[in-house]
Amino acid sequence: MTSIFTGSGVALVTPFFNGKVDTAAIERLVEMQISAGTAAIIACGTTGEPATMTPEERELVIRTVCKTAAGRIPIIAGTGTNSTQAVIDTANRYEDLGCAAQLVVTPYYNKSNKEGLYRHFMAIAENTVLPIVIYNVPSRTGIDLQPDMMCRLAKCERFVGLKESSFDLPTVMEKVEALKGSTIALYSGNDDMNYPLLTLGAKGVVSVAGNIVPQMVQQMVSSYFAGDTPAALAMQIKLMPLIRALFAEVNPIPCKAAMELAGLCSGELRLPLYTISDQSKGKLIDAMKNIGIL
Repeated sequence: MTSIFTGSGVALVTPFFNGKVDTAAIERLVEMQISAGTAAIIACGTTGEPATMTPEERELVIRTVCKTAAGRIPIIAGTGTNSTQAVIDTANRYEDLGCAAQLVVTPYYNKSNKEGLYRHFMAIAENTVLPIVIYNVPSRTGIDLQPDMMCRLAKCERFVGLKESSFDLPTVMEKVEALKGSTIALYSGNDDMNYPLLTLGAKGVVSVAGNIVPQMVQQMVSSYFAGDTPAALAMQIKLMPLIRALFAEVNPIPCKAAMELAGLCSGELRLPLYTISDQSKGKLIDAMKNIGIL
């Protein structure tokens, strides 16, 4: 089976203006990403702030992104939450909007035991149509999908991707082994781990930095796949000061600030997310200047 995408994907921010979803800004950002060579857009993932949006607002975001992209690149819609039925209901609402897949995070807060986790993903697989990209982000959910769980899930062809956002490289290597021969493609979900995961066989990346510097992220990934690994590594290292600044506070607080500084959209957030501190903003401005985007 062909991967949902190969290359640099972006975890798109959701622009707000005066408390409302800014659809005009979304359209501009989608066009910018496509022009930069971005291979896929992930909408309403963590960076898109779905937790503070109503179901209607989330659907508006997905609808706007899909309509603007018009099939030019795949759109992956975040549907995951800590209620299995809510994920199913959301995915079924998005079924006809033009999404290529859905991104489903491991359940958080109420979490689960191993069997409940397996049944959560299988229930979604059995009751939705959109292909599923599993999202493992233990720093936010308190759950780290283990290789034995990936072995079980890999037997079902409804799962087409794993967005891996852990920093445990030895365990990630075991997951890569578990996914061999399956329909599940590996994607890096941490900007500072992009190069290492590409070396482990990732088909691409889902980048927060790509909101600000999509051409540079695309250049890094395309260089790697072209066989120019020194150039890819050099770009990863060049991006590191910006990446550190973008994660100096909870994502997407710094990313939204960077978007506003670059004139791309409003930096407006919704509580409990709050404006970036002066100290972190200073570091962000320095990093953006050093990389030539301010």
